[in-house]
Amino acid sequence: MITTDVQIKHYTTFGISAKVKQFATFSSVEELRQLLAKKPVEMPLMILGGGSNVLFTQDFDGLMLKNELLGFEITEKIGDDVFVKAGAGENWHSFVIRTINLNLGGLENLSLIPGSVGASPMQNIGAYGREIKDVFHSLEAYHLPTGEVHTFTNQQCEFGYRESVFKRKFKNQYVILNVTYKLSKKHQLNTSYGAINEQLEAMGVENPTIKDVSNAVIAIRSSKLPNPKELGNAGSFFKNPVIDKKLYDNLVSEYPDMPNYPVNAETVKVPAGWLIEKSGWKGKVVGNCGVHKNQALVLINYGNASGKEVFELSENIIQAIQTKFGIVLEREVNIV
Repeated sequence: MITTDVQIKHYTTFGISAKVKQFATFSSVEELRQLLAKKPVEMPLMILGGGSNVLFTQDFDGLMLKNELLGFEITEKIGDDVFVKAGAGENWHSFVIRTINLNLGGLENLSLIPGSVGASPMQNIGAYGREIKDVFHSLEAYHLPTGEVHTFTNQQCEFGYRESVFKRKFKNQYVILNVTYKLSKKHQLNTSYGAINEQLEAMGVENPTIKDVSNAVIAIRSSKLPNPKELGNAGSFFKNPVIDKKLYDNLVSEYPDMPNYPVNAETVKVPAGWLIEKSGWKGKVVGNCGVHKNQALVLINYGNASGKEVFELSENIIQAIQTKFGIVLEREVNIV
């Protein structure tokens, strides 16, 4: 059922007040087809998942459809490899925990990331040395222009850093229906990134399991990142910039403590959080919003911020980083 003039503050993790002209949920492909058939051709369309990666700076004068497609199925087993299909509307963290409880490795480093399963390939979500592309097998997506269901392989998704064809080439052309991941009963732990080893040591774990790694990641994320139920946020607001090595060499002579992660012989990834902190923005409060005191990548709604306020804060941070370092930050969050 389509409802009109709906307040969507509680459908997004930023908790920003905004209205949509028409709103409905769908839990099957047939429901999706029926809702799309009722939409006037000229009316804008937006598909909402977990609402964890979007900032509304204005009302949306169109039809918003919230993806509530559920499902969990082991589709195939080949040796130690287990293929698991999940509905796009499934909660991401709950899905990760379910795979871990089945002793299937591959997603443990991606624990506690907010959002839905359907957003995982769209964003190529990643954390602590692991990205979705490392375990992604395929997905099915509804093609809006034709009404056909198309299958995409790992290669066809053209994954990049927080990128896929669904954010660029095929933006607003598909609705992701389900995602299949290639997980394994033979675990290959990745504990070298960030503070995972330190956290495991603090937990007294000497021979970690995938559950231990997941618990370590949860502990780290909980200590650094605010709970959206308590403080509105969308997680990491900016991407970590990849810069030319010549620029990095010039900067590191002035800032010898600048962290870096070489991408190739010509480019280096620099943590955006470090740049923001070095520019004096960490913990800064501006009106009703601000930068989180424990993680400079996270912008906060302290309760009554408008989307425009948060956007202006991000603009000021981008300008400050460009002026100080000659680096242009790119937002990871989608702006409406």
